[in-house]
Amino acid sequence: MKTLLKFTAATLCVSLLTACSNEPTTNTKTAATSNSSTTQKELIIATESSFKPFSYLDNQGQLVGFEIDLANALCEQMQADCQIVSQDWDSLIPSLNTNKSDAIMAGMSITEERLNAVDFSEPYFDNTLVLIGKKGNTATIDDIAGKTVATQQATVSAEYLQKHYPDAIIKTYDKQDNAYLDLTAGRAEFMLSDVVPAADWLTTDAGSEFEIKGAPIDIGDKVGIAVRKDSSLKADFDAALASLKTNGKYDEIVAKYFDSQAVSQ
Repeated sequence: MKTLLKFTAATLCVSLLTACSNEPTTNTKTAATSNSSTTQKELIIATESSFKPFSYLDNQGQLVGFEIDLANALCEQMQADCQIVSQDWDSLIPSLNTNKSDAIMAGMSITEERLNAVDFSEPYFDNTLVLIGKKGNTATIDDIAGKTVATQQATVSAEYLQKHYPDAIIKTYDKQDNAYLDLTAGRAEFMLSDVVPAADWLTTDAGSEFEIKGAPIDIGDKVGIAVRKDSSLKADFDAALASLKTNGKYDEIVAKYFDSQAVSQ
């Protein structure tokens, strides 16, 4: 059975898909009809649409990306009718716990703090962090004391900086895109980000003058599907994810968005 996807440094040269916007949108997917007469579950899956290539808006304003395709495949496997909605990052867990959604698929890391508020499925992605800076600047993560470093708020990147590099000037942003804007405008000297969206941004015109500084930082970060505490959906998602890895659908979705040099563990 294929297990969790993990990205190596070689993955950083991947060329991915295009364009993203911050406007909320909805993408509804109806799973394949079962031969059984059992009523299908109706689920709302929340995401955040500025995290390319995981979840973002295409040129027509439709939600697309790795997590969107994976969510649709999981729902089909579970024989559930799913509506995928975009929300602001900070509202994802509060909305879940007030029954405005049933699950979250938004590149959300499984952390001890979040496990106090929600449950998570088995991981579907292994993440590392990278520092981005101007080309020609030889600094690495160990040289950021007194430097302005951008990152998205309430993420493992922000937590890592606050814990390990308190002498850096840490600027946090509500969206990844806004951190990129300040980096390109010179209002931040560096940015700490998840590896895959960073690698994607570096292929754009805006990111052309920037590069990864030093080696990727492996903090043992794993990404999963968040559900309410004690929800039976955890077992449903776990079973569906295992099936997709067994039948090859997970690998098919991975290959659509990520470089072939990504390896499975």
